[in-house]
Formats: sequence, structure tokens, C-alpha cells
Amino acid sequence: MPAPRQVNIAVLGAGGVGSCFLSQLSSLSAKLSQNPSTPTYLSLILLSRSKTMVYNDAFKPINISDWKSIMEKNSKPALPLPDLADFLAMSPEKVVLVDNTSSQDVADHYPMFLRKGISVVTANKKGFAGSYALWQDIFRAASNGTGQGGWIFHESSVGACLPTVSTLKDLVETGDEVRKIEGVFSGTMSFLFNNFMPAGGGGGSFSQEVKKAKDLGYTEPDPRDDLNGMDVARKLTILGRLVGLEIESPTSFPVQSLIPTALENVKDPNEFMAKLGGYDGEMEKLKKEAASEGKVLRYVGSVDVEKKQCRVGLEKFDSSHPISALKGSDNIFSFYTKRYGESPLVIQGAGAGGDVTAMGVTGDLIKVLRLLPQRQ
Repeated sequence: MPAPRQVNIAVLGAGGVGSCFLSQLSSLSAKLSQNPSTPTYLSLILLSRSKTMVYNDAFKPINISDWKSIMEKNSKPALPLPDLADFLAMSPEKVVLVDNTSSQDVADHYPMFLRKGISVVTANKKGFAGSYALWQDIFRAASNGTGQGGWIFHESSVGACLPTVSTLKDLVETGDEVRKIEGVFSGTMSFLFNNFMPAGGGGGSFSQEVKKAKDLGYTEPDPRDDLNGMDVARKLTILGRLVGLEIESPTSFPVQSLIPTALENVKDPNEFMAKLGGYDGEMEKLKKEAASEGKVLRYVGSVDVEKKQCRVGLEKFDSSHPISALKGSDNIFSFYTKRYGESPLVIQGAGAGGDVTAMGVTGDLIKVLRLLPQRQ
């Protein structure tokens, strides 16, 4: 019978997604320790928040149930990332690094962690939607790429816990021919346009609906970080690369920004919101044009794999189209493939939120645990 095994967990980021993940980690740890055939013991041995960390040189576990108090009382200055990698590589047990940040700097160091045998699970899009060179470097280092290092999974980098990345990988790896990907990839943009132009008619002005989305917490603190389309472009970049397109960056294809040109350089988000209503005319015109054709406007991303073309922006859809029928902040991903013919494989559901995003990260952690070698 295999001996019980120990796996050490290092967590970067304890904000919205991070705190939800720590709660799920506590439950998962308790469950795995009770496995009658092969108990697995998960130890949280490092936790970082902003510029501070909790850890000790002997890799002693941190009490997950009391992590907030421990962070307040026992934090040290955060280790530089190369030093952190060296520290984790000295662990007597296998280590999984859980990146719950949105840091480009952390993502840039994924290859370094992987080459040291440290597995990585993350919701951070930056490593997979940054430069194509970084994408290549990550998977040259990882065991689930062409390397011999740690394992890396990033399900939550697109669509939170929706099985978008894994499904697309399965389609490609089993030999299906993906011809087109289309969908609403942003919970913020989904909510905004479902309210701005509901399939049944109505809706307020564009600036009113942006304000509503902001007040409800659906947008970033500065709504321009959503309205510029880059969040959708990053997700589209990831999906395009998964089907084999060598997309250089999220800025290497057309991305339609919904920020009025005159407001792009306004420094204060509150000033931006106060002035946005003065530019409602153009969006209202587009809304009326779509309505006159019996269609609705939606903000979508699309990849034409055969033509190697990507695009992010507004498109018109018939009211009968699945994209038109979305509710709330749901995402929808449609995969048009050779096997599925004229009817796409559709994945739809909540694409944002701390609990569901953390669920995707936790699911990736379980994948790594299944792949790590058992003690004999």
C-alpha cells in the first residue's frame, strides 16, 4: 500500500479570489487526509498578501483557519521572486505554487518556478496572454508541455470555473478540427449589454448602464479597464493559442474600445463617469440600427481559426441566437468544430466571482495532485 504523502502549498494573493481559495483549500485538505487508501496531507507553508509573506525556514504549516490573524501578526517582507523560487525548491516535499494575483511579474517567473520542479496553478491571465515568447517558455519548462519541470494549469484564466480551457484542449488533443470560437467572454460586458439592449427591448442609456454595472461591482474601479476590451482580448489570445495560432499579443489584432476618444486620458474615474453621458449618442445610434434589423448588440470575441483572424468588438445577433439570450453576467463560449458540424459545442454559465474562480483554481490543484508521484 502506498504510504501517506505530504504536499506543500504556497499561495500568492489573499484578496477576493485568494480568500475564497483558502477556504476551499481547508475543505479539500480535510477531505484528502481522510482518504482510506492513500491519505494526502496538504500543508500551507507560505502565504503572501501584497508586499508581505508568512513562512518559516523549516516549512512548518500555517493554520489555514486562522490565516488572517497570522498574516497580521507574523508577516515578513515578501521575498523577491527568484529567492522565493530557491526557497520553495528546498522544500523536503513536492510544492504547488498557487498564484491568485494578476501580477505580470509573477507570471514572467513561471518558467523559473517550473524548471525548479515547482508546479503552478493560477487564474492569472498574464502568463498565457502576454508575449508569445513567454507562452512558449512556460510550456517548454512544464511537464504538460515539452519540458521536465513542474505541472501548470490555468483553467480559471478564461471563464472562471467554466471548463473552457480543458474542453478546448481535449478537442485539440483528440484530433478534432476547431474552425471557429465565438462568445461573450466578459461577465462585465455581458451584464452591460444584456441591460443596455435586452432581447425583449428597452434598456437605459449606455452611461446609465455602465454606472449600474459599476455600482453593483461588476466593473473594475475604473470602468475603462473593462470598456477598452483588453480583458476579452487576453482571453481570446489564450483560446487562440490553445488551438495553435501564434498570436503575438492581445494588441496584435483588432480590439474595439468603447471608451470615447475624448475621455481616454481623463485621469479620475469619477470624472470619466460624470462625462460619459455626453457621449451616449453614438451608442444610441448603434442600438437603433440593430433594433431596426430585429437584432441586438453584444460585445464578443471571435477566432476564425482557418483564416487565422481574431477580433473583439460589437456585433449584431438575431434575438433567437444563444448569445442574445444570455442573462445577468453569464459567459458563453461556442466552439465550432469538424466533429460538431453546424451546431457548436456551447459552454455557458457564471464567468466571474470569487467562489467560482477559486473553484477553477482548486480543480487545477486536484489535477496536479493526481499527477504528482505517490510514495511507495
